[in-house]
Amino acid sequence: MKKTKVDKNIILKNKEWSFSKKIAPLFDYHINKSIPFYKDFQWLCNEVSDYFIKDKSVVYDLGCSTGSYTKKLALRHKNKKGLKIYAIDVVSEMINFAKKKNKLKNIIYTKKNINKLKFIKSDFVLSFYTLQFINQKYRQSIINKIYKSLNWGGGFFFVEKVRSYDARTQDMSNEIYKEWKKIMGFTDGEINSKTKSLKGVLDPFSSKGNLSMIKRAGFKDFSVIGKFICFEIILAIK
Repeated sequence: MKKTKVDKNIILKNKEWSFSKKIAPLFDYHINKSIPFYKDFQWLCNEVSDYFIKDKSVVYDLGCSTGSYTKKLALRHKNKKGLKIYAIDVVSEMINFAKKKNKLKNIIYTKKNINKLKFIKSDFVLSFYTLQFINQKYRQSIINKIYKSLNWGGGFFFVEKVRSYDARTQDMSNEIYKEWKKIMGFTDGEINSKTKSLKGVLDPFSSKGNLSMIKRAGFKDFSVIGKFICFEIILAIK
């Protein structure tokens, strides 16, 4: 079987990207290298969370992967009494890795398909680069459930890769992002291999598409609070 190299230490056994197998131990390194301002977006989420997380709050981290950010959030709010953070991921290897590396009593790691998750009442829901990997037909129902689960005044913070509003700026965005990756140390071969591996796996909406979902779910207060090239942060408040 032909192998595909997408990063210095990440070689796929087939052409399709996967979050399972041996990716978990290398994931944080790869994602920091692959996504512009990855840690800065996490910093912003921390800052935003201060306005929503209180004593006895319930928080959801959807698509928690290795749990490294979940741990940062839990430590930031370590003095909140009765806080529970539900860290959800569909990949067994990611959940197992997270449990071993980030043992904190107020984090509940759960292997679950987000589309089948039964939410309880919450104050803050966050999602980093997760909806873009979920089949489009399920996304609206997930946003609907998030809206219903939030207490009045609760917040939904999510970050997604987005498509541009027309073909010209989409081409510009693709080329600029490719140049950014080269600066970060990726080769042309690795960049092209990663792009091919994500065909049929990564399927982002446009900014308008994401905002339309938020509006249809019932959110009245929402805005884009951060953007760089093709990555965008949306904050919606119930």
